[in-house]
Amino acid sequence: MKSRLDEQTIALRAAREFADGAVVNLGYGMPGLCANFIPEGRTVYFQSENGMLGYGSLAADAEKDYEMINASDQPVTPLPGMSFFDSGIAFDMIRGGHIDVVVLGAYQVSENGDLANWGRPGRGATGMGGGMDLAVGAKRVIVTMLHTTKEGEPRIVKNCTYPLTARQCVNLIITDLAVIEVAERGLILKETAPGWTAPEIQDLTEAKLTPDKDLKEIEL
Repeated sequence: MKSRLDEQTIALRAAREFADGAVVNLGYGMPGLCANFIPEGRTVYFQSENGMLGYGSLAADAEKDYEMINASDQPVTPLPGMSFFDSGIAFDMIRGGHIDVVVLGAYQVSENGDLANWGRPGRGATGMGGGMDLAVGAKRVIVTMLHTTKEGEPRIVKNCTYPLTARQCVNLIITDLAVIEVAERGLILKETAPGWTAPEIQDLTEAKLTPDKDLKEIEL
């Protein structure tokens, strides 16, 4: 069986999308790992719904301070110049269009960029948190997720069957198999995991993928 990218590698690839000086919000789970992979010499200002701007990587066990956590309850490291404020101001930033990039997890993404990431039928959910605000308020939405469910069912679908977070909001999907751009003409397969072909990835994707003319293997 061919190997798939692990969560750390997916996060590493996603972090390559952050421009120098960008304000970035990281969602729950895998997206939070992106804070550990900012290239040397590049400055990224991580923003959190609970009221932080400018924090650093996730804290190692010896450094964990649960008085300094992101919105996913993950302890983070301080950086010079970071600031603190209340959650209301944090959401003013999000709803006001001041977040350059948000990275979110997902249960499903549709072929036109609809996002379902907060609940699944038959399973309890506590709510979507800030997901709805981030999905529509950020200038660019990147989804990091596994390409299929544990049962092998596609997560990239023609139409979402799970409760929607927001419609037509996703710009880029990064999975353990591929990097896919959501464009006006459909889903464009930009990069593949090493050893995987476009037809093999299509077989695991319900929505139609159009291989990019410059299709290549994921480079890190």
